[in-house]
Parts: sequence; C-alpha cells; structure tokens
Amino acid sequence: MDLRSDTVTRPTPEMREAMATAPVGDDVYGEDPTVLELEAKGAELLGQEAALFCATGSMANLLGVWLNAQPGTEVVCDVKAHIVRAELGAHAALHGITTRTWVTPDGVTTLDNMESVVSLDGGHLVKTAAVELENTHNFGGGTIQPLENVRIIANYCAEHSLGLHLDGARLANACVALGLPLVDYGKLATTVTLCLSKGLGAPIGTLLASTRENIARARVQRKRLGGGWRQAGILAAAGIYALDHHIERLAEDHESASAFADRVRAAVPNAVSAAIPTNIVVVETGTLTADEVVAAAAQQGLLVSKVAPHQVRAVTHLDVSHDECIQAGDIIGAILRGQA
Repeated sequence: MDLRSDTVTRPTPEMREAMATAPVGDDVYGEDPTVLELEAKGAELLGQEAALFCATGSMANLLGVWLNAQPGTEVVCDVKAHIVRAELGAHAALHGITTRTWVTPDGVTTLDNMESVVSLDGGHLVKTAAVELENTHNFGGGTIQPLENVRIIANYCAEHSLGLHLDGARLANACVALGLPLVDYGKLATTVTLCLSKGLGAPIGTLLASTRENIARARVQRKRLGGGWRQAGILAAAGIYALDHHIERLAEDHESASAFADRVRAAVPNAVSAAIPTNIVVVETGTLTADEVVAAAAQQGLLVSKVAPHQVRAVTHLDVSHDECIQAGDIIGAILRGQA
C-alpha cells in the first residue's frame, strides 16, 4: 500500500488504451492535435484564454511565477508553499525572483496574512510583483483555500497591479470537495496550474493557463528551459482521459482519507486533526520520530512519507482501495500506540 503521494498512481487500462490510439504530431511545431485538444480543454475548464502542457507541476509553477514577476522583484506566499519548500529554489536560481512568506497554521490564507508581507515600494525595498496561493495546500494537510478568500485577494491584486499565481496542483480536489467547477477559482488568477499526474491519475503532466499572450511567452520560455517535447500527444491523451473520467471520483479518495484518519484517531485521538478536507492526512508521531514510523510501516507493507521530524503524511489515491486505507490507518495507529 503506497500512500506516500498521489503522484504514484499508474494509468488505468482505459487510459493506456487512450494513449495508445492518440493521434500525434510535433508539439514544438504546434502540430500535435492531442496536445492542442488537451490545452483547449484545460483552458476552458479553468476559465482562461489558453493553456500550455508542461512536463511537471514545478515547471508549470516556474513559468507561471515568471510570467508575473521580473528579475529583482519578489513573489509572496505561505511559508510552506510548494514553490518555496519543494522546488529547489528554482525561481531565484533560474529567474532571479525572490520570495517572502507569511505564516499560517494550515496554509489557509486571508487578506491580512498576505497584505502583511506585500511591499509596494520599489525604492529601498524589494518590490512585490505577485502573490502565490496553493489550493489545495499540500504541506498544510490538503486544506482548501475558501473561494471568498481567493476572490478578496484577487481583487486586492488587481487594485495594486500585482499578479496572482494559483498553484492548483490539487485544485480538482478542492473543487470536488466544495462542489464547485474549476472555473470558479481558475478565472480569478492571472496564471493557474492544474496537475494531471496526482489524484487525476495521468502518468505525467501539468497544465498552465492564462491569457493567450502569456501562454505564447511561456511556450518560448518552456523551450528555453528544455521543456519542448515532440509527439507529446501520447501523454496528453492520458490527461484528456483524466479530465473526462477522474475528476468526480476524487470524492472517493477524500472518503478514504477520512476513513484512514478515523482509524488512526481511534488508536491515538490527538494524532490527526479533526477535519480531513481532501485526500491528505498529516499524522503527529508523538514520542516516535517520523523516521521510526516510516520504517515500522514499511515493514508491514505500508509506505508513508516523512514531512517533519515528528510528522508523517498519507495521501489517498485511485490505486489504493477504501478498505486498504482503513487497514493502513490501523497499522499507523498500532505503531503509534507501540503495538506494532
């Protein structure tokens, strides 16, 4: 049972069939019909004019932030945001864009959090060029940015000529949990991403969506970074299948995550927070270290991730059944109680 991440999902037989039969062309020449179909579908779903199919979420974020900020300016975000914690400093190293952060307990951002670190002074202080939000918030425990919060922040950004980049790696999870269409969030952002290779189950790929002008610029920069690809329609076909068939089923992953958390909580009541909004469960390991829990779980055939010295993370997905998630919760609960 692999609950390290929803990135470990494998293509379903039906998705493989779609990949095998996809018409393809050379995407660098803009001639791959399946890539073009995926990009058009993604743009429409996210309420933007155009989209670009990128190999990874990190590349899509790199391009999205770059579209909003010039070298020597900054993007502000939550202290646990993926762009500052898990993208190897790429925005500074490759594009000369620095970051400053605010702190929230669970990654859920308000205008006050954001406004507290924004610098509109381009003289002595580094000028803020853009705001970044992450929805759902990975290291916050799969938490959801409330739509009204994002709308308020988007209005602030518009009033102060700031870009708004929405890292929507798991935006589909947020929208399924809330019963909202993707466009409700996507249309608020200057640039927005949607990962296809997490809970949606495609083997690779993330969409970046924005204006036609921005996406044209991003396409050039993607190639400059080595991200141009040829007959990528084979991969795009998996993304189309995911968007057509795997969005609504994310609710099953959310139910499995809650069931996992319930089993852990039954053994150690305070190990897991009361609310599990989507498909990510962060478990407090108490006196045991995260390394000890990861190792003990692995001995019983369960893979989870260390996210802090005394925290592990379990992420549910389509390759692990509801019953297996219950079993996994029993394993973690027993380890924390010292019974494993």
